Amino acid sequence: MSSHEHAAPLDKRFFTTGVKILIALMITGLGFGLYRMIFGLGSVTNLTDQYPWGLWIGVDVASGVALAAGGFTSAFLAHIFHREHYHAIVRPALLTAMLGYTFVGIGLMFDLGRWYNIWHPALPMMWQGNSVLFEVGMCVMVYVSVLYFEFIPIVTERFMGRVNLPGILSLLNEPIDATLRVIDTVSGKIMFLFVIAGVVLSCLHQSSLGTLMVIAPYKMHPLYWSLLSPLFFLFSAIAVGYPMVIFESIIASKSFGREPEMHILTPLAKFTPYLLGVYIALKIGDMIYRGSYVYLLEGSIQSWMFWFEFGLLTVVPFLMFLSSRVRQSAGWLFTAAIMYVVGVLVNRATVFFVAYQPPFAEKAYFPAIGEFALTIGLVSTLMLVYRAIVTIFPVLPAPEEEC
Repeated sequence: MSSHEHAAPLDKRFFTTGVKILIALMITGLGFGLYRMIFGLGSVTNLTDQYPWGLWIGVDVASGVALAAGGFTSAFLAHIFHREHYHAIVRPALLTAMLGYTFVGIGLMFDLGRWYNIWHPALPMMWQGNSVLFEVGMCVMVYVSVLYFEFIPIVTERFMGRVNLPGILSLLNEPIDATLRVIDTVSGKIMFLFVIAGVVLSCLHQSSLGTLMVIAPYKMHPLYWSLLSPLFFLFSAIAVGYPMVIFESIIASKSFGREPEMHILTPLAKFTPYLLGVYIALKIGDMIYRGSYVYLLEGSIQSWMFWFEFGLLTVVPFLMFLSSRVRQSAGWLFTAAIMYVVGVLVNRATVFFVAYQPPFAEKAYFPAIGEFALTIGLVSTLMLVYRAIVTIFPVLPAPEEEC
């Protein structure tokens, strides 16, 4: 199959009522972000020396990285396993991953005390090979570059044969078009290298995020501390890849007045029980081995959160994905997908600031209004940029009559 799928720019009005609401949320959130940049973390957040990581790390960074896993899981399926049937979902998943990782970097910048030093890990003299965060930072930086490279064929496809500069600039039309065709050809020949690199890099930093709390066994609740945390983070991220693709695809279909692509999503959903089953088996096996199951009924907020994110939002979707009736229904499939997507989000938030129990904290951490506002603002901005890109570039599958 050609690297150019049957995709087309979205032919819809951009400034809808929903878009105007998103713009208002974006301005509000980024206003809090600007205030934080000027007056510091303490002016907007409830973070303390005892709770240095909160909503922005647990949700904006850790959850953002996990929920962007649809990019590498769909590329793995379509390009490495050569499952041609799933090529139509690769471009939307790639765009979601590209924007997700971009906004992870932006969210991290807001959380850093000295945000203006975020570029330091790029300098060899600043490298710290003993740090897990260094490895995460380097992987994310390289992977973002990989994602943008993977997006190049979409850009070249959009403009090849359509370069039409006015006036004297028209002399550049043919050279620019020829350059675009060369770039498209070269990128197509070496794209497999970047697809493989993307899968490897994703696995590296997904697991490394789970390593961060391994060094704090006495500050973590026993239900959430384990030497297998890197595996938990990795397999839960791999498992959420296809549910995130399903969630994004159905949302896009409803938002843009299209029919859900059930001929792709239904067979795609068949993979999820296997991936999710591995994560569930690891989690339960680890609890039995460590004996941490004794804390399940202790009645603490951590035990309730475990029942909520693992019992309700992980095991239940797993059972739903096993049902062929669920997989064939857009409504039920969307419900199962969004349940596990929310389950991963709640899991990451719980690990980083609910299960984390510093011994000398004067009070428990709860996010401030400014933290919620900035997170909502960043998500709104991501949605706006997504809509703008699919309006300009051939990302979403073209309607059947155009294919």
